[in-house]
Amino acid sequence: MQALSSVEAVKALRDAPAAVSDYIVLDQETIDTFARLTGDRQWIHVDPVRAAAESPFGCTIAHGLLTLSMVTTAFTQCFSFPGRKMSVNYGFDKVRFTGAVPAGARLRGVFVLQRVEDVRPGEIRCFWQVEMQVENSERPAMAATWLLQMRY
Repeated sequence: MQALSSVEAVKALRDAPAAVSDYIVLDQETIDTFARLTGDRQWIHVDPVRAAAESPFGCTIAHGLLTLSMVTTAFTQCFSFPGRKMSVNYGFDKVRFTGAVPAGARLRGVFVLQRVEDVRPGEIRCFWQVEMQVENSERPAMAATWLLQMRY
């Protein structure tokens, strides 16, 4: 884990090699919990028997929005921010769900800081290129630009 304790430390990370999280298992229990919380109970996510018979994936798959929400978990495995006063999610640009995440798959985050904008003294907006990758898959499950605003 890399500690980024100041605006300067974050800015120094621009165009550095990608930070890669550990793998996170997205099991059926997690998918079912997400379905209950969001109300998205489509059979391709929550019915393993039907998904095995009818889905092109041969099993249930994680929701795209569940995959997107795992960005935070992966990010906190890569970076810590001692001295940071506050951080807010500013949103995402160009989110694409480019591959399925089968139930039980291992997913990891890959982060590259592309750009940093000064918002006001001690506050920056970071543009992170993010991929959520499924182990042994050629394509990422999700790719996006994540905007994160931080105040030190």
